[in-house]
Amino acid sequence: MPRLCVRADRRPEVRIHPPGCNPYLTMNFANEAGEIRALAEMVKGGFVFKGLKPVNWCFDCGSALAEAEVEYQDKKSSTIDVAFPIADEAKLAAAFGVPSLGKPASIVIWTTTPWTIPANQALNVHPEFEYALVDVGDKLLVLASELVESCLARYKLEGTVIATTTGQALELINFRHPFYDRLSPVYLADYVELGAGTGIVHCSPAYGVDDFNICKQYGLSNDDIISPVQSNGVYVESLEFFGGQFIFKANQNIIDKLVEVGSLMDTETISHSYMHCWRHKSPLIYRATAQWFVGMDKQPESGETLRKRAVKAIEDTEFVPAWGQARLHSMIANRPDWCISRQRNWGVPIPFFLHKESGDLHPRTVELLEEVALRVEKEGIEAWFKLDASELLGDEAAKYDKISDTLDVWFDSGTTHWHVLRGSHPMGHESGPRADLYLEGSDQHRGWFHSSLLTGCMLDDHAPYRELLTHGFVVDENGRKMSKSLNNVVAPQKVNDSLGADIMRLWVSATDYSGEMAVSDQILQRSADAYRRIRNTARFLLSNLSGFNPATDILPAEEMLALDRWAVDRTLLLQRELQEHYGEYRFWNVYSKIHNFCVQELGGFYLDIIKDRQYTTAADSTARRSCQTALFHISEALVRWIAPILAFTADELWQFLPGERNESVMLNTWYEGLTEMPADFEMDRAYWERIMAVKTSVNKEMENLRAAKAIGGNLQAEVTLYAEDSLVADLSKLSNELRFVLITSTASVAPLVSAPVDAVVTEVAGLKLKVLKSSHAKCARCWHHREDVGVNPEHPEICGRCVDNISGAGEVRHYA
Repeated sequence: MPRLCVRADRRPEVRIHPPGCNPYLTMNFANEAGEIRALAEMVKGGFVFKGLKPVNWCFDCGSALAEAEVEYQDKKSSTIDVAFPIADEAKLAAAFGVPSLGKPASIVIWTTTPWTIPANQALNVHPEFEYALVDVGDKLLVLASELVESCLARYKLEGTVIATTTGQALELINFRHPFYDRLSPVYLADYVELGAGTGIVHCSPAYGVDDFNICKQYGLSNDDIISPVQSNGVYVESLEFFGGQFIFKANQNIIDKLVEVGSLMDTETISHSYMHCWRHKSPLIYRATAQWFVGMDKQPESGETLRKRAVKAIEDTEFVPAWGQARLHSMIANRPDWCISRQRNWGVPIPFFLHKESGDLHPRTVELLEEVALRVEKEGIEAWFKLDASELLGDEAAKYDKISDTLDVWFDSGTTHWHVLRGSHPMGHESGPRADLYLEGSDQHRGWFHSSLLTGCMLDDHAPYRELLTHGFVVDENGRKMSKSLNNVVAPQKVNDSLGADIMRLWVSATDYSGEMAVSDQILQRSADAYRRIRNTARFLLSNLSGFNPATDILPAEEMLALDRWAVDRTLLLQRELQEHYGEYRFWNVYSKIHNFCVQELGGFYLDIIKDRQYTTAADSTARRSCQTALFHISEALVRWIAPILAFTADELWQFLPGERNESVMLNTWYEGLTEMPADFEMDRAYWERIMAVKTSVNKEMENLRAAKAIGGNLQAEVTLYAEDSLVADLSKLSNELRFVLITSTASVAPLVSAPVDAVVTEVAGLKLKVLKSSHAKCARCWHHREDVGVNPEHPEICGRCVDNISGAGEVRHYA
């Protein structure tokens, strides 16, 4: 049976679990200790390092955030075009191939983050773009040639391009910061674009990932990086002009300063998509801080890099739907190193000791992590926070700092496989524990799926799962997100109380989860209608198995009537299809095919036909036992098919099925008692498909006649089928039993050429039919209109067939 690794729920909720239940709980001491042991393995493997890098930073959290904790919302921002005066006049003139500049010159940048200007340390141009030296009268401006026209229009200036050059020629030319006494050199960067702005990007390495990487490539050391923004979003007091100001509130003051020094070319307000904290809904920034990272491309102690391992693991994983593979692959291929440290007052600790002078990890870090894990296993994470370093380090304690960082919550959930598959629910695999399936919403490609993949590849050199299943989100019937303000929330508990849990489960199975899943009271009512059809089919099967003992009454396949053999064979074919759909998690196909089977093949054909046999033939006759044998096989299969979806209904049905069985359907697998029709069987699958088509045409005409009040019911009808030769041959095989298949009192077959002019043309090629209202009396027992009703004086109200079934040898059926 599939095994499932379940995502951690970090919310401190009170939960009641039944006796014997062993759920995964994030705050279980053993699991908290397990996280620390997993971290120890990663340290031992050489994946973990400390570094200075720009990370997503939330001022409200006072901490770095993972990529999965970032969401995007619209934000209004001030854009500014800022002129940086030239410092190397001669170099700039040479780059543009002019003898001299002759007047003041500046390079112009465009940004949506004025607060980063105090931390500017460089300017970026694209090496292959063309840049223009533009004379605007009293000064010269350097702009991307393609954007000169739009920039001058924005600045309300007129100008002339006097020279052009490539970005490559501008490399390392120095310009001056607008209001601080320092230089801003030009660095080449491929990420510069021409979609907006000036074609020149200002570079603050402390507040941008690309900025940081470019500056590091050009030799800027960590100590040289200017980082004036504190963890609460306030500039350090020592920052000239803006010290002590909150950065977003300082934007206008920075703009005013640029106006004062004559460097502001333009400012506008725009609305754009911007990153926000998923908890506080407040804007984030990139901020360079010292953090603990898992290196994506760092060479571990042995084997390939984590990125290479993860990419290979993705290729070895089955994805449902298949597009999930490309999505996760692109995320892994392009992601930066994973920042696993957080600056929070809660969470599983990173129990490291750092040397006060060198900043290095204690040489016995892996051993110390195990000692901490043993304490956490007994006392929980508070064991670390209240620990005195001397308890573990002895006399060395004075030389080391005990850090207070905590682990990223995605490290918590991403290591669940370590605790569950090795701990609470051990599963032995030669290559390390692995779940058969992880399933979650589509947002988890950057969350739980993502972090689990990385931890699995570090710990076991493969993903912790064999398959990933992604589902969409629930919306209302109009595709809108559910919201109390829209009054469109469908509460699962309310549905459970009013319709029952199985209706909710059926709706889930009937919905294609690869996209958004619409739900409403009306949609759930349709699920309830479908449920009733399946349940009523099951009730019919059960009621007709009354008195049937499979140990003594079941017939071998070769003794069953042709129609019954077809019904069992059709059930077997459907079971094979359902096995495939279940294996591919295509539950909506499972639902639709079971529902259609109940409505069409069973309810619309087979079960309708067998009623006569069930109710009129002798209780222990071959005709009836053959039918009951088929019903028993169908029931045994159906109850297993619906068990994963209609769990309560299936278990209830299981209790009433005849024969010895174990306590629950949930303890069983696919039914193996279904038999296939022989390949040379005369009335094969194709034969019964043709008969079903004929019956459908007859039923259609019956409905028309009932609507016209020409007949009361099918058994009041006598039908003649006019068919082409091949169809005549098929219909004639049923002999007198054709009327039982068509559920008419009489049924006869004639050549198509003999059809009267008023014969009805059907949708079946080569078939016409004519229906007459029977003039014969109605049998009180079988309801057929027969000419021999009352012939036997002892039974004046029933037909000869019924007399034989009651007091004679009983009728013999061969086909239906």
